[in-house]
Amino acid sequence: MSQPAAHPSTARSVGASAEAAQLRSRAESAASALPPLLVQAQQLAGSVLGGEHGRRRAGMGDDFWQYRPLQQGDSRRMIDHRRSARGDQKFVRERELQIAQTVHLWVDQGASMRFASTPDLPRKIERARLIGLSLSILMLRGGERVGLTGGSLPPRRGNLQILRLCDALSADDAQDYAPPEHRAMAPHARALFISDFLGPFEPLEHALSKAADRGVHGVLLQVLDPAEERFPFAGRTRFESVTGALSHETLKAASLRQQYLDRLAERRDALEHLCRITGWRIGQHHSDAPALSALMWLYHAMDRGQL
Repeated sequence: MSQPAAHPSTARSVGASAEAAQLRSRAESAASALPPLLVQAQQLAGSVLGGEHGRRRAGMGDDFWQYRPLQQGDSRRMIDHRRSARGDQKFVRERELQIAQTVHLWVDQGASMRFASTPDLPRKIERARLIGLSLSILMLRGGERVGLTGGSLPPRRGNLQILRLCDALSADDAQDYAPPEHRAMAPHARALFISDFLGPFEPLEHALSKAADRGVHGVLLQVLDPAEERFPFAGRTRFESVTGALSHETLKAASLRQQYLDRLAERRDALEHLCRITGWRIGQHHSDAPALSALMWLYHAMDRGQL
């Protein structure tokens, strides 16, 4: 006795399911080849984009953005007569700013950033790279050009630039404290410097002064381990830099606490003063806090209207 033929809709359903399974398998295989940093950064950026409506701003462009009432100083040629004809009030048709802006990124790759006070905390460099790459993804998806300071990776658009940034941010610097790079920054661009900013102050001062001379404004994000804020040390303690080049041993670590906290406060005051005189902003992030909170703050702080 012959078997009944399958209904056409059933055959299509089975075929679609098999095709979907194959597509998912290929996607999972491709994703497994991506660097973990890139996967994490894409997920983190997605969390921000899920609650945002983009970085649309009024300006010269072709795409409609919004209507707003005519204001003093507006040209009569800006009036949208079709919208204004619906009532007694005159309305202006604003368009979206389409001129892609340039963002320069510097993430401190120095050895001091490879510190974590406990195994369950991320190293400062891991958090700095994650936040820097995540912000770059947000900026690139907003149509902006992103690159590194120094000219090693010039600002570009597109998804390929995300891969280039991920690769460039994975290289460590042998120095305890890597100086910030200020060369090859486009005039009137924006910049983001991420570091613990615990190294020599003069290179940072020089970099921000050079940036300000070119009309570049930006944000400093200081990333610290919670132990660097609280100094929870007592008794005999040996303090050593990550490279081992610097070392100090004491029998009474607790006696150094106040002196250390005073020096940390002095450095923070110096950073804030430097940002005030150069037109930059400063934020702080602790490696035991969620990375999303820092990224959300940066996403809004880097808006051109905030700098």
